[in-house]
Amino acid sequence: MEQAAKSRRPYSDIWCVFDRDSFPLGNYTRAFQLAKNNKVKIARANEAFELWYLLHYCYLNSGISRAKYKEKLREHGLDYDKADEKIYEKVKHSQKTAIKNATKLEKYWNDSGKPYPERENPSTSVHKLVEYLNELADLGKVD
Repeated sequence: MEQAAKSRRPYSDIWCVFDRDSFPLGNYTRAFQLAKNNKVKIARANEAFELWYLLHYCYLNSGISRAKYKEKLREHGLDYDKADEKIYEKVKHSQKTAIKNATKLEKYWNDSGKPYPERENPSTSVHKLVEYLNELADLGKVD
């Protein structure tokens, strides 16, 4: 961020992508505060980033173990591997479904009266980054 500003080419937006995994609640909460203090937008998942991929196939609002995500993805025909460089191409066809399901999940937590991302399991805001990137692509700024 500092180098970009010094070179007079500052970023318009900076995003940090992370999931909670099994880290202590305090670590996750501190990440939110650190991002806010530095004007960094967050695309996060609780508990696992794999939730974002699962939302391409179905809606889920009950917490499951990290190990269960891979199993559930396999049930939907996706042989998931965390290091798969082609994962985007494999799920891109159902991106609109994932955005719809993530938005529905976000509303579920907001309507619960307890919208605390660090405690919401499952939850994600990855769809916001994806929507942002889609807007940039529509403007011809990203391929």
